[in-house]
Amino acid sequence: MQFYAVNGSPRKKRNTATVLGKALEGIAAACPEAQTEMLHLYDYTYKGCISCFECKRLGGKSYGRCAVRDELAPVLEKLSLADGIIFGSPIYFQGITGEMRSFFERFLFPYLVYDAEYSSIAPKKMKTAFIYTMNVTESFMREMHYPEHLGGMEYFTGRMLTPPAVLYINDTYQFMDYSKYKVECFSEEAKLKRREEVFPEDCRKAFELGMSMARA
Repeated sequence: MQFYAVNGSPRKKRNTATVLGKALEGIAAACPEAQTEMLHLYDYTYKGCISCFECKRLGGKSYGRCAVRDELAPVLEKLSLADGIIFGSPIYFQGITGEMRSFFERFLFPYLVYDAEYSSIAPKKMKTAFIYTMNVTESFMREMHYPEHLGGMEYFTGRMLTPPAVLYINDTYQFMDYSKYKVECFSEEAKLKRREEVFPEDCRKAFELGMSMARA
């Protein structure tokens, strides 16, 4: 069995990557024979969908898969045969990062069939999950309707693959030294306190999410 974590953050060792790593650890704990790998989207040079529609051309060699052959192409091939994928992204302007959005255009659109039911021709119905990290509090997140804004990609992932599990990581610690940045709207002391007291619980939830995915 093969499980992947897709890191949509430009940083490889901070909040998003950390919780994704914990989720992969949970998968390994529940299913020791499973193979796990984290893929960092910012390692690859690629664009979003270019609207060539070769993935929809009847009888075409790229029907059902993205025709663009760039650095993302082998990643898409690898993910198409996964048993489970966990997508992780920090939140920028109430949405996933641009790199992750472009990735989803290339990953999901080829599976969408333009028939009456808008059905899916994904090679496998692998388990999926989304983990979001953000510097805003949970109350602000809900007041500003972040879950609704983020729900669109979750919906299409559910249509093309399987309905995803979702985990929100709020009020994150963004900088190693807040004194170097102009961030008057945040309290470094409060952020650090939450990092020490709450983030370990967030990591535990990510670990359990991974275990649940593997067991399913």
